[in-house]
Amino acid sequence: MTLANSLKILIVEDHSDISHNIADYFQLHGAVTDFAINGEQAIELALGEYYDCIVLDIMLPKSNGLEVCSAIRANATRHIPIIMLTARDTLEDKLIGFNMGADDYLTKPFALEELWARCNALSQRHLLNCTHTLQVGPVSLNKQTQQVVRDGQAIMLQPIPLQILTILLEAHPRAVSRSELCDKIWGDERTDSDALRSHVYQLRKVLDRPFDKPVIKTLHGVGFALDSL
Repeated sequence: MTLANSLKILIVEDHSDISHNIADYFQLHGAVTDFAINGEQAIELALGEYYDCIVLDIMLPKSNGLEVCSAIRANATRHIPIIMLTARDTLEDKLIGFNMGADDYLTKPFALEELWARCNALSQRHLLNCTHTLQVGPVSLNKQTQQVVRDGQAIMLQPIPLQILTILLEAHPRAVSRSELCDKIWGDERTDSDALRSHVYQLRKVLDRPFDKPVIKTLHGVGFALDSL
């Protein structure tokens, strides 16, 4: 069982012993892990699912890690932190990796503790320069006090609707899929779609219905997003 809001990490490695050693260690720390064993599978998963970080080997069948990294950077709708994991340890190799879009580079052999620390650091780096207040259009959220305001009126939210709103505010302007919301709220404690639907309904009931225009948009086949009005 993982903790809600735990990291979701894609491990791209064609050697099963290495990938499972990484996964076993990460799961002990509450992470949710997925696997890809070749470049094509890695691209498909990275572009189709939500990940906090990708651990990417360079020597892969069906598109190497450099090609995978380049494809993700060219096609992803958000910046996904990528750590290159490889036996190539020259300065030239590292520069090529960074030029292809890698955020970090760790050479084999490596310590699992260091890889885990780097994944955590990369996944949290974008938060360092964030202000405590998130705002989209008429809606604002103070993350320290958890106070929500719309059009100057204080809004009281239950914990899970508050989590949903926080995720949508942080993701704006992109849409957030139902599976991403479930991953961030419940981790790998699977829940049925009715539970999420109920919490979104409760959020809309408080945040939208008392006002003239709704701010929460349903994008059919995609997920949910906020309208800045």
